[in-house]
Amino acid sequence: MALDSVKAFLRTGFGRLEAVLDRAFGSRLNPLVHLGSLGFFLYWIVAVSGIYLYIVFDTSVVDAYRSVQYLTVEQWYLGGILRSLHRYASDGMVLFMAVHILREFALDRLRGARWFTWLTGAPILWLLYASGITGYWLVWDKLAQYVAIVTSEILDWLPIFGDPIARNFLTPKSLDDRFFSLLVFMHIAVPLILLLVLWIHLQRLSRPETNPPKRLAAGMLAMLLALSYVMPATSQGPADLATVPAVVGLDWFYLPLYPLLDLWSAGGVWLIFLAGSAFLMVLPWLPPLKAARPATIDLDNCNGCTRCVEDCPFNAVSMGPRGDGLPFARQAVVDPDLCTRCGICVGACPTATPFRRASALVPGIDLPDRSLARLRAAVEAAGARLTGPARVLVLACDHGAASAALDACRASAAAVALPCIAALPPSFIDYVLSRGVADGVVLSACREGDCHARFGDRWMTARIDRERDPYLRARVPRERIRWVRALPVQGAALAHAVDAFAAEIAAEPAAGATLDRRAG
Repeated sequence: MALDSVKAFLRTGFGRLEAVLDRAFGSRLNPLVHLGSLGFFLYWIVAVSGIYLYIVFDTSVVDAYRSVQYLTVEQWYLGGILRSLHRYASDGMVLFMAVHILREFALDRLRGARWFTWLTGAPILWLLYASGITGYWLVWDKLAQYVAIVTSEILDWLPIFGDPIARNFLTPKSLDDRFFSLLVFMHIAVPLILLLVLWIHLQRLSRPETNPPKRLAAGMLAMLLALSYVMPATSQGPADLATVPAVVGLDWFYLPLYPLLDLWSAGGVWLIFLAGSAFLMVLPWLPPLKAARPATIDLDNCNGCTRCVEDCPFNAVSMGPRGDGLPFARQAVVDPDLCTRCGICVGACPTATPFRRASALVPGIDLPDRSLARLRAAVEAAGARLTGPARVLVLACDHGAASAALDACRASAAAVALPCIAALPPSFIDYVLSRGVADGVVLSACREGDCHARFGDRWMTARIDRERDPYLRARVPRERIRWVRALPVQGAALAHAVDAFAAEIAAEPAAGATLDRRAG
């Protein structure tokens, strides 16, 4: 499919860019990983700076430009800086949101149960543009005049207004102060509606992260303040409805479609806008997704412990009344419309242990198409293929570094795929090492802080470190476990890490012997 090719191309590009930014900022502070929270941070910068600008702004045709000039020139040390900060933070919101949308598309984080978050993101983009465009009107310089005339021509094409809006800009006498009061109201109301839609946008996410790391936020604020001081935002001369602006400097973040009106009609611009919006909104269903079956509950093995509820990143699991008469007050309930089939709930279930032999390996919650029993069989089959003095089993997330090639070129290494690294119950690591399935285990996950399932890498790390249930047993030698967090394009880095790990454990005692000593 053409869309799949585009996604693959973008994924490769983002992967290479992220690798560069990792070296510059470190993986935890990589800006591409925190685009959404940085957008929130910029929103609050715009809101706080806008409050001060509103206090000083004069909502009249005559004095609107003068009040902005007072802020810019006479009060440059405060009002001028805040005006520039308001402008550059607004541009930053557009940039970060556009890259965020493009990256989520590239990483395919819009399909299946994630359609709601994607679909509610589209109105955010248009509300952001509406708030920015009304802000340009308020300055009432030549650019504001141009924006007002072009915007009114675009709106007048729609058959929804009784009188043409453009009539307000024919002569200086046709515009009055009430119009500016309406613009101020719109410029305040639209961002408030935007905040409401942002809240709706996050409703299906568990523990949404709206605050970027403090050091990244401080760096962003410092950069914007420096830019505001070095290149302050300025006006382009007072608006004059008696003349037509000949040359204006455009803000290409907010006004990219405006020059098209010199080539096309308002109807053509509306066609581009509506067609683009419609395409953006139907992307989660292009092509139709053949989704795997959602997680299912086995009440015979569910004791209502709530671990799956706590660990689900998408609020797909909740607790409901018990339905089988067993002496437990509650049971887990899966909402199939919210389940992303990541398997993190399976990795959290206390009954998901490969050591079970007396009964079928059926945990309290499981993925029907990637069951725990199939995982155990795959692990045992991979272990049976391993040869050599240092056998390494790679348990690899589908969305991390490519691991399939390890089986083909290394007899001492084999890989087993997982929907998410946290879909692996920690007891599987114990099982692999204590039963001699392999001499070492490599956990190959998404890059740090950017798990495809949001929290998988974080939850699995906490389980290994015995900070989150289910704990990895204390008897398991941590030196026989190696983490590799790499991008899909960094398959070579995974292979190098596996080879280095194998060389490291080759001269050490077998993992089973180490476990036996510790258990004794």
